[in-house]
Amino acid sequence: MPFAEPVYVTRPLLPDIEKFSDKLREVWGEQRLTNNGPQHLALEKRLMDVLKVPHLSLFNNGTIALIVACQSLRLSGEVITTPFTFPATPHVLSWNNIKPIFCDIDPITMNIDAEKIETMITPQTTGILAVHVYGTPCDVEKIEEVAQRYGLRVVYDAAHAFGVEICGRGIGTFGDISMFSFHATKLFHTAEGGALAFNDANLKSRVDLLKNFGIKNEEEVMMPGINGKMNEMQAALGMVVLDYVEEERHKRKALLDTYRRCLEGVEGLTLLRDNGDNIRSSYQYLVVRIDENLFGASRDYVYREFKRYNVYTRKYFHPVCSDYPCYKNLPSASPANLPAASSAAREVLTLPFYGGLTTDDVENICGILMSFRGRKS
Repeated sequence: MPFAEPVYVTRPLLPDIEKFSDKLREVWGEQRLTNNGPQHLALEKRLMDVLKVPHLSLFNNGTIALIVACQSLRLSGEVITTPFTFPATPHVLSWNNIKPIFCDIDPITMNIDAEKIETMITPQTTGILAVHVYGTPCDVEKIEEVAQRYGLRVVYDAAHAFGVEICGRGIGTFGDISMFSFHATKLFHTAEGGALAFNDANLKSRVDLLKNFGIKNEEEVMMPGINGKMNEMQAALGMVVLDYVEEERHKRKALLDTYRRCLEGVEGLTLLRDNGDNIRSSYQYLVVRIDENLFGASRDYVYREFKRYNVYTRKYFHPVCSDYPCYKNLPSASPANLPAASSAAREVLTLPFYGGLTTDDVENICGILMSFRGRKS
């Protein structure tokens, strides 16, 4: 049976409106709306603890944060990245006049294939921009080993990886800089927003200058910066939402268990593998890969048919970034060089996954999906 109301891939985690109103009253009382106000400073401090990072800088959105990350590290020439990601990842390189060099992905994790990065390095390469896709950590050890050997900087797009840990270590402590997105679709959000995390205190100082026009004080402008500051309303929302994140994670874990119970072992369907006991998950997305030959229905057919049941999934990520008109003529963008990414883009479907769903909802979604088996391409 179709759902009575539309069911989307995700839904913003909205706190009690009275609690948010209380925070807004604090903002009104402080009469500070931006420029490192009390809410901003308080959220920055809390997030350093939650994410287990020594230094963090808040931004108005994750894309501006990632642009500043490239600027702060003085990246130039070529940077190796993944084609299987949100458009912002390669776009921030272009905005910094850097040529993105697309490396194929690991067919299991769908992260950049760390074993192939070395083959893409040229004398113009200055860095690696990797993505923890769906919150699954990259092969951080191999990437670090390659980067050190060739003197490259490492930036991680951790937009999906809020709260991810490897053996108790915050994901934002790997590489030179990690970017977190706080967009409304993310596990933790500030409606729009983001952050950069890093280990180097000097880098924190440079980033904070770059995101505020390069202004050091009333009379000194140190460098050509941009306006990337998070305002007090965003920070106030984040302060309240943060109190709800752990409960949301527990709800999503239960939903994931239900999806696994219903779908694991079905021929032609593959859920992302369990990260194991040493990885703390973000529970950001629920992703299934659909093998048309084995399942008897294509991903695109399933995507279309779900809408008839009021279920709105996403082909996340399709098309791959290397197929965009602005990148497809790059030699590294040739589909022949990116077979794993091309395959993933044909097969991946993101299913509804947020705490407002019930176990019955997920069982219904799985039942609808199973009804498509063998029906059509």
